[in-house]
Amino acid sequence: MFQNIYKNKKVLVTGHTGFKGSWLSVWLLKLGAHVVGIAKDIPTHPSMFEALGLEQKLKHYQADIRDLAMMTKIISEEKPDFVFHLAAQAIVSTSYKDPIETISSNVMGTANILEALRSSNHACTAVIITSDKAYDNVEQVWGYKEDDKMGGKDVYSGSKGAAELVIKSYFHSFFKSSTCNVKLAIARAGNVIGGGDWAKDRIVVDCMVAWSQGEKVEIRSPQATRPWQHVLEPLGGYLALGQALHVNASLHGEAFNFGPRAEQNHTVKQLLEDLSAYWHFEKAEAAFTVTDNIPFHEAGLLKLNCDKALFYLKWQANLEYKETIKFTSEWYYTFYKKESDMYQKTLKQIEEYEMKAHYKGLLWTE
Repeated sequence: MFQNIYKNKKVLVTGHTGFKGSWLSVWLLKLGAHVVGIAKDIPTHPSMFEALGLEQKLKHYQADIRDLAMMTKIISEEKPDFVFHLAAQAIVSTSYKDPIETISSNVMGTANILEALRSSNHACTAVIITSDKAYDNVEQVWGYKEDDKMGGKDVYSGSKGAAELVIKSYFHSFFKSSTCNVKLAIARAGNVIGGGDWAKDRIVVDCMVAWSQGEKVEIRSPQATRPWQHVLEPLGGYLALGQALHVNASLHGEAFNFGPRAEQNHTVKQLLEDLSAYWHFEKAEAAFTVTDNIPFHEAGLLKLNCDKALFYLKWQANLEYKETIKFTSEWYYTFYKKESDMYQKTLKQIEEYEMKAHYKGLLWTE
């Protein structure tokens, strides 16, 4: 996988205690990497990080990315071969309650990682993850391309757009220089689902918690449509980007989108019906209640154009919608029913994902 580029390499993951960070850490460990993680806390309880016992499987730093001195110390001492920067305040509702926390984490935190890399200046390949929310969403019907305008009408989106400007300025001011040993690229992806997520204000999380307690879920907008993408999809893109950037200097400073296929769009009602099937509900009506069923108005979905990733990385989404549902619901069901070792369950899903990608001939499986 990934031409064994990560085997025996030291890989730093910021935000490794979070949902995406935990999945990425497990995948890197499976690939033979020596994983080093930086996170300021365990963001949720329960958490995937704790459920999998990851603290015992990697080198864990409890530190805040807003602490420049600590970031400089860790990166200069560890000298990672690869960096995947995921640490962020990623909850939109939280950005309304605490905008300064969001801005300082997402903007200054990113700047500190870049500054620490610049200061260390050892040979390193860095993938900086922002968000599809970094784009200025003017509700265009076609997908946003990597060179479209950055923006953000809410604080979370604005913080991601601002982080993009910081990355761009650092690249042109420092990393573009021939004396710099750091190569970097930007990855943008949207919301994802999958086992191990317990962040607040997320419909899948609400379902799993309620169903584990034998309760129904209340939904207000059953016809709301979302692109349901499994967490392994963008993570595979990040790893493919890290591999390609490591061997191809022409990708230095480039940005790439990683998004789902158009047919992954389904209503909340359809999602809940499909998820509930794996919890052995005889009828979907026993799993959820529609409290309002009001006509749902949605501003245009923020779609990503992923042609660039397909062309340069030969990356494309791997799982069908029903496979995404199966992976997600089975992980949670296993966790709440305490049926197996969750680290092994997670590894098994990654292996199944790799096998499906290999069968489809995706380049990164070589």
